[in-house]
Amino acid sequence: MRPNLVWFRDDLRLTDNPALHAACAGGAQVICLYIFDATPSLRQLGGAARWWLQDSVAKLAGALEKKGGKLIICRGDAPMIIEKMAAAGAVGEVFWNERHVPAAATLDESIARLLALRDIPLHRFNGSYLNPPSAITNSTGGPFKVFTPYWRAVLRHGVSATPLPAPEKIHKADWHADPQSMPVFPASPVPVSMPWMDRLSQSWQPGEKAAHQTLETFLENALHGYASRRDFPAGGTTSRLSPYLRHGEISPLQVWHALEIARHTGGAPQHDADKFINELIWREYACHVLHHFPSLSLESRDRSFDLIPWRNEPEQIQAWQQGRTGFPLIDAGMRQLWQTGWMHNRMRMIVGSFLVKHLLCDWRIGESWFWDTLVDADQASNVFGWQWVAGCGFDASPFHRIFNPVLQSERFDPKGHYIRTFVPELAHLPDQLIHTPWKAPPDLFEDNGRICYPRPIVDLAAGRERALNALKIAKSQTTY
Repeated sequence: MRPNLVWFRDDLRLTDNPALHAACAGGAQVICLYIFDATPSLRQLGGAARWWLQDSVAKLAGALEKKGGKLIICRGDAPMIIEKMAAAGAVGEVFWNERHVPAAATLDESIARLLALRDIPLHRFNGSYLNPPSAITNSTGGPFKVFTPYWRAVLRHGVSATPLPAPEKIHKADWHADPQSMPVFPASPVPVSMPWMDRLSQSWQPGEKAAHQTLETFLENALHGYASRRDFPAGGTTSRLSPYLRHGEISPLQVWHALEIARHTGGAPQHDADKFINELIWREYACHVLHHFPSLSLESRDRSFDLIPWRNEPEQIQAWQQGRTGFPLIDAGMRQLWQTGWMHNRMRMIVGSFLVKHLLCDWRIGESWFWDTLVDADQASNVFGWQWVAGCGFDASPFHRIFNPVLQSERFDPKGHYIRTFVPELAHLPDQLIHTPWKAPPDLFEDNGRICYPRPIVDLAAGRERALNALKIAKSQTTY
């Protein structure tokens, strides 16, 4: 009998991996495959995600070896690689967990047709979400366009499945990839050379083991009080699970059940667990929306935004990217992103609002920067989040809701702990000046006559007024 093929994608784990679990059932021989997919139709991963992927795939390979398996790592065009394996008669049945980003889902359908032509059975599973994006529908059977009804529908639907254990034993198939016909990379699937990536290892440890350690730390130290403290960027007030969920080193089902256990055993107050579950469902909703409306990857839901005269000033965009805007909270968030590959959720909203509204830059510029610099860069969540903060997406924050970075700073970082961590040149300022350093006396603001921190690159009131006028003009020109 020909061996089963398990194709790992966004599910780099052994536990609660339904495709792997099914492929190993009955002691079948298994080929484990990972492809760093260079198929032209797919959006290629950004630099930070590639860094994460390199380590995560290596950790997966090691975990499979401990169970008796072997991970074959390839780089190239996925349909071509699968076709070569099928043509070589190496594959009996194929197992994978579904992908739902439109381009990846379309690619999977083409590979499914290829397998069907060769009479190779394909088994698909849901391994990345609590519910596939098509499983939750409104009263007419269509997609939800507002989050709250979707959230209620998910809670009514419930989660009946329980996480699967890792296979006790993986029976490795006696098959080796031919390097003449398949681009095999036995050590590293992703060439990573950007110097700034060296800093990421100081903040993160990719892999399934680290994912569960992160979840345990969150449950023990941060879940209690999560609902009231989650908006404050200083300190360990969030789970930091997003990159592990993104790369599938832990499943949302495992997180859900851990929260249920914590809630029922008194490990966390009801409202704290509920609030975090709400965040899990928000992630699901982003996928639900992009699945049903794939054009959102490139287009604003509100097409009047296409008529806004975006300024897209290169020098201001660069100042935003580098954390040199002159607004300490904005700069702290952007430097946290550059140094760690991650940014606190409220900070993502604040820096996004500043770019789109105060600087009047197209939301796609920010989305692209986040895609390259976030270790948790997920296409559905990234696009949905940017359209939400810009005011042009589904159930979005209205455009006239423009975050004032000074007021946000005073409210959510009142003592300046977050600012002092990531903007150390301001650490010496007293609390009353940390949010508005341009008001500081010259002797506090300069170092031997050299300005050590930039003046604000935009007047907040003028920038706000300019943004509102730009949208008003665009709306007046829109015809539906």
